[in-house]
Amino acid sequence: MSPDDARDRLVERLRKRLDVDEAVLAAIGSVPRHEFASDATMERAYADRPLPIGADQTISAPHMVALMADLIDVSDGDRVLEIGTGCGYHAAVVAELLGESGTVYSVEYVDELAAAARDRLDRLGYDAVHVRVGDGRDGWSEHAPYDAAYLTCAAADGIPDAILDQTRVGGRVVGPVGRRGRQELVRLVVQPDGHERERHGGVRFVPMVGDQE
Repeated sequence: MSPDDARDRLVERLRKRLDVDEAVLAAIGSVPRHEFASDATMERAYADRPLPIGADQTISAPHMVALMADLIDVSDGDRVLEIGTGCGYHAAVVAELLGESGTVYSVEYVDELAAAARDRLDRLGYDAVHVRVGDGRDGWSEHAPYDAAYLTCAAADGIPDAILDQTRVGGRVVGPVGRRGRQELVRLVVQPDGHERERHGGVRFVPMVGDQE
């Protein structure tokens, strides 16, 4: 089966499983996930499951990428903060939702993952994604405020304050919180006094580097 056919089948499976915007499914259908998989996992690129990418990190399952992309609720031209670049797949899906004038600013802790993701995104034409090496807890203040932010790794003690502070009022922040085995996906809508919080079920993500198990 060709990658295009496999991707189409993946989208159809996600359409039956998830209640997400069609634009999100179109974004999943536009990003060649096999380009972000390692040689060892290439044959599983369009399975709806996480895959290892090295450095004890994973590429999230497509259904989780789709769900999180739907929850951040972005529009053309938005500025988005990503914590945890990994292989770059999640950022590419979000970039597809932002139109020609939107931007993803992504922070990756592991140098070699950041370098590989930067090269891969450049090669595939995702010029709207910018990657830097750093501690995701600090966000990326130079480009704030963001219309939305999301984490691809679990924050043990909740969404870091810096990420919330760098997101505009009314902006959405989505990510897994908690320790391994006790994580949940949350969505916060930033407000001047406190933040609206939604829970979206139990999840399993790799922890932010440095967080205790």
